Amino acid sequence: MTDEELKNLVASLAIAQQETDRQLKETDRQLRVQLTELKKQIGGLGEKFGSFTEGMAFPAMNKILRQQLGMEAVTTRFRIKKDGDSLELDVFAYANTTRNEAYIIEVKSHLRAEGIEQLKKIMEKFRKFVPEHQDKKLFGILAVVDIPDKLRHEVFDNGFYLAHIHDDQFILDTPPGFVPKSW
Repeated sequence: MTDEELKNLVASLAIAQQETDRQLKETDRQLRVQLTELKKQIGGLGEKFGSFTEGMAFPAMNKILRQQLGMEAVTTRFRIKKDGDSLELDVFAYANTTRNEAYIIEVKSHLRAEGIEQLKKIMEKFRKFVPEHQDKKLFGILAVVDIPDKLRHEVFDNGFYLAHIHDDQFILDTPPGFVPKSW
């Protein structure tokens, strides 16, 4: 092979490498676009499943809140914005009677430790957003379809009530001697 032929071969290989690099960059861009779309779709499914779980939980939680806990007002998807921040509650209930209590219910299809932390943060922020309920005792309830055994104790250790599915119905589940935390 002559020097000229070798130079031509190297030049051809360099051009082929540039084309391969361009194709790889385009493939990477397309994969990122597809991944972004897939994330949106998965997020949408998660939101729909969350809404389904909330819809399934609400009738039973409404009954528990009114009949067992004496709440007068029960609402779903309670949202409020204040000072550029927002707060969203899956279910909110309160009574202005001698009970003078309020309950924040966070609904989860599968409870993870982050769900407990999420409810704690909501409880801590609540009075800033809803000062008209400052005088009420405030309690938290985690309403879950599925809960790992190791998290059951964590729920109670944080002072939250637990409602879960039993025989296709949500029930309020508290161990003997449980004292809920008033926030």
